[in-house]
Amino acid sequence: MPALGLGTWKSAPGEVGVAVREALSLGYRHLDCAAIYGNEPEIGAVLEDVLAAGRVRREELWITSKLWNDRHAEADVIPALRRTLEDLRLDYLDLYLIHWPVAQRKGIVSPKHGADYLSPQQAPLSATWRGLEAAREAGLCRHIGVSNFSLAKLEALCETAGRAPELDQVELHPYLQQVDLLAGCRRLGVAVTAYSPLGSRDRPASLRAAGDPDLLTDPTVSTIAAEHGATAAQVLLAWAIARGTAAIPKSVHAARLRENLAADALHLNDEDVRRIDALERGHRFVTGAFWTGNGSPYTLANLWDS
Repeated sequence: MPALGLGTWKSAPGEVGVAVREALSLGYRHLDCAAIYGNEPEIGAVLEDVLAAGRVRREELWITSKLWNDRHAEADVIPALRRTLEDLRLDYLDLYLIHWPVAQRKGIVSPKHGADYLSPQQAPLSATWRGLEAAREAGLCRHIGVSNFSLAKLEALCETAGRAPELDQVELHPYLQQVDLLAGCRRLGVAVTAYSPLGSRDRPASLRAAGDPDLLTDPTVSTIAAEHGATAAQVLLAWAIARGTAAIPKSVHAARLRENLAADALHLNDEDVRRIDALERGHRFVTGAFWTGNGSPYTLANLWDS
């Protein structure tokens, strides 16, 4: 899996296809998708065109997608994956993830009341995982993993899984460094992908809070960028890669796509890394609070196990 990929969360219809086409022409080979993003059909049209034209071979690409929360029943996993493959116009995925450790009743895409959810007891993650294992055995995906899983949830899943998760995709950046989770993943042999590695400045208004910090204007990051003749985004991505994680920044602008991809060549020295490591503040831009309240069986405490 290439360490640097293109994230497609928040990429709007009419923009995402152009961005994916440009990214592939620049040399991106890792695309991060999800059914809930609502743009997989547009991405699929571009993939079909690029592959048919021979501009890139399928085996050169790494395509990730994710199972949405209303398809957590074991029997619903393969049909959901088949729909994603149809939308992306692919025969298989390189990686398929459980998007959130949160279950909703089938057909409830955006829960509004407690009755729209299924509790962890009603929809155990172990059953969802068996569905992913079956999908891999059927050849519909080559690797399987999870997203937004705490270390406690990973460890619990590993105890019952026939095949352990191969990757955990989580929010990760200098303000939320997830040190304990990273150490646990290394111990378990689980790779890690960082989402929102640049701080998700364009996240929806519903995910914004007063006083949220801005990674791209952080004085330390800006100073290091100036010292290297780089952008703040390149410094943040180089830091993520230096930690042994993958990163999936999102952009629909050609210049930024090019700049982000160049981060792979930026070398941060030990002092740079030490200064960035000192920025930890335990701040989540994607708190998960949207899964709580109004009768939901999920709380921030049981979502993140903290």
